[in-house]
Amino acid sequence: MAAHTSKRVIYAALAGNTAIALTKLAAALFTGSAAMLSEAIHSFVDTGNQLLLLFGLRRAAMPADAQHPFGYGLQLYFYTFVVAVLIFGVGAVVSILHGIDKIRDPHPVEHAWVNYVVLGIGVIFEGGVWLVALKAFDKERNGRGWLRAVRSSKDPTVFTVLFEDTAALMGLLVALLGVFFSEELGLPVIDGIASVMVGAILAVTAFFLAFESQSLLTGEAADRETREGIAEIARRAAGVSGLNQALTMHFGPHEVFVALSLDFEDSLTAAQVEQTVTRIEQAIKQAYPDVRQIFIEAQSFDADKRGR
Repeated sequence: MAAHTSKRVIYAALAGNTAIALTKLAAALFTGSAAMLSEAIHSFVDTGNQLLLLFGLRRAAMPADAQHPFGYGLQLYFYTFVVAVLIFGVGAVVSILHGIDKIRDPHPVEHAWVNYVVLGIGVIFEGGVWLVALKAFDKERNGRGWLRAVRSSKDPTVFTVLFEDTAALMGLLVALLGVFFSEELGLPVIDGIASVMVGAILAVTAFFLAFESQSLLTGEAADRETREGIAEIARRAAGVSGLNQALTMHFGPHEVFVALSLDFEDSLTAAQVEQTVTRIEQAIKQAYPDVRQIFIEAQSFDADKRGR
């Protein structure tokens, strides 16, 4: 269900950004507005990003094999990081450089009304996509604060689209004001400044997305409630005298790996230890369906402490 929701959000963003990008590019070439060209670049980058996210989802859904025994879930995080790099490298840098050129060599925007029409249409399209992403993310955050929900989310596709479209709406507002004041005050340099500001918005968005995706890519644990619940199930299992370690890691938004080091009662036979391990695995997977693989190590507390 979550993957379906992610794809629906991405498809909505892909359709909207493709239409907006082509419209903005035509308007930029017709009017000569630097801010509008920056917005066109922004929309083309977003379109490419949505394609990358869809490719990442497809790769992440591939079954495990000999080369990737834990599956391909981490590929989604990799492509999310690539999206952040593209937003900065292509969107932000190109917009800033183009704006600087316009500041150095300012020229008036022609047929400004075209920009107003296109930017207005852009706000409608981007606003619609933003509402779709917002609705999906609001369900995912489940009553948590916005920042906490982003930091704890293991599915980067929804909040990536949400942040991209938030940046897009902010960029549209900046471009609109840049064209307006450039024309009203007779200062074409303002159009260049607006382009630089659009680039700055993209740079901040790219930095935040890169920070979040690198954390997931390098191995984030399950959320605190899940970790504590798993540890409690293992600790309370009959035949377990102590819990040494309970380690978790996300290999995808809904693929959690669990490694437990348990100290079993010395009186248990090998067959009883096997039965206890089976009961623990069943209880954990029943309570937390996202847990796909569990490895349990039988080790005394002293041996585990020496090993660490």
